[in-house]
Amino acid sequence: MSLPMLHGVVPILITPFFADGRIDEESLVNLVEFNIAAGVHGLGVALGSEIFKFNEAERAQVTRCVIAAGGKRVPMVINSGAAGTDLAVFYSKAAEAAGADALMVIPPSFMPVSSEEIFDYYVAIDRNVGIPIILQDVPQGPVPPGLALRIADACRNVQYIKVETLPVTSKVAAMATVAGERLTIFGGAGGSYFIEELRRGALGTMPFCSQPADFVAVWDAFRAGDEIAARRHFDRTIMAINRLGNQGGDIFYFMHKQLLVRQGVIRTPLVRSPTTAIDPITAREIDQLLAQVVPVAVPFGQFAA
Repeated sequence: MSLPMLHGVVPILITPFFADGRIDEESLVNLVEFNIAAGVHGLGVALGSEIFKFNEAERAQVTRCVIAAGGKRVPMVINSGAAGTDLAVFYSKAAEAAGADALMVIPPSFMPVSSEEIFDYYVAIDRNVGIPIILQDVPQGPVPPGLALRIADACRNVQYIKVETLPVTSKVAAMATVAGERLTIFGGAGGSYFIEELRRGALGTMPFCSQPADFVAVWDAFRAGDEIAARRHFDRTIMAINRLGNQGGDIFYFMHKQLLVRQGVIRTPLVRSPTTAIDPITAREIDQLLAQVVPVAVPFGQFAA
């Protein structure tokens, strides 16, 4: 079976910052290279990139930087969802103009909205762009399977959905049953249930970007029919990072950034404020785990591409 443009491992890039909070473009370019060298099938800028903390100029800066660094070697997905329809249309058109290959669009979630309003929101975005759209189903803005199918049938560009509403595995299964013939399904939530999602109809995942080679190895083993190898590799390399990173708040940002610092890919692990304060016990647990994953820290810029 031929695969769609977007499939497999499509990590969401974190945004590296200097110690003073400015966006570190050199680190961001390193991060793109680090992931492409690992064999990923695409890259994205989304909520995991802290885009909700960007001003307009910074959003444009990061979009421009990652698309240029990617050099059309892999598809680039840019998140263009917003709290208002007009703003989402604006972000979507800007991302397309900057060279994005696809858009990922979260539903409006700041205020409760009806299914009809969500439907109209996606129709308005679809009418204003000409590149593929990924629906993003998240706890704060769920997209039920029936609504996802209705949106896809009405919108020529809606081709994918990223499922993150809990419980993720059963939601992926339900989405595959109802909309799997029309939409390519991706898992999210950091890739914690990657194998389970693949078994239930997903055709990829959008995890964090700190362990791209490990996610690709799991994908390759699963696609080759060796689920035992896929499970063994996932449990040995990915599970402990996700388990500790998902224990509360936004600790996952610091976890993945610190892991990238240890690998020499980015300069600092700074997470923009507001962010979870990490207590001394958790900090020690993170340090111990990362030392196991990367026993010898690599100087910045000397990562293996």
